[in-house]
Amino acid sequence: MSFREWFFVGVLLALHAILLFSMGQPLIYEGGYVKMWYGAAALTAENSQHLFDWYSPSHVIHGLLFYALLTVLFPRLSVGTRLLMALVIESGWELFENTDMVINRYREQALAQGYFGDSIVNSLGDMIAALAGFFMASRFPLWLSIGAIVGFECIALYVIRDSLALNIIQLIHPVDAIGAWQAGS
Repeated sequence: MSFREWFFVGVLLALHAILLFSMGQPLIYEGGYVKMWYGAAALTAENSQHLFDWYSPSHVIHGLLFYALLTVLFPRLSVGTRLLMALVIESGWELFENTDMVINRYREQALAQGYFGDSIVNSLGDMIAALAGFFMASRFPLWLSIGAIVGFECIALYVIRDSLALNIIQLIHPVDAIGAWQAGS
């Protein structure tokens, strides 16, 4: 990637942080500290507040999928341009995910009843995870990217009873049986 493309990555990340701040999201966890990794499987006030957590792998999957989709749709664009496009899409999702409408939708689920959105640090960590997934896909053979997606989904299902696939299902059309399983019932 060129210096110019990296510059725009920095601009997009800064703009993303400014937009989240203007939406009222906290910069960091209210406890006043930032952990590189927050690994608690149970829902606490610290979920989605630190740099990386159990939802970071789902953002890596975003990057893997964005690489594939943008390569199919725009094969002649440079990898750097596609990466910027992927970052804009990820930022759009992160901003949408932190609207009151989506936060309230998540709260309807047993797994996210105390959820109040991402800290800015966590959201930037999610974007970094998506960038990592994009870079992985640009270097991995297809079978390894698919294996990474399956592996990340299985690990998340095992550890936190959630995954990208379940998150999408439960956000769009909640299934009571999935919600019960996620709640440990």
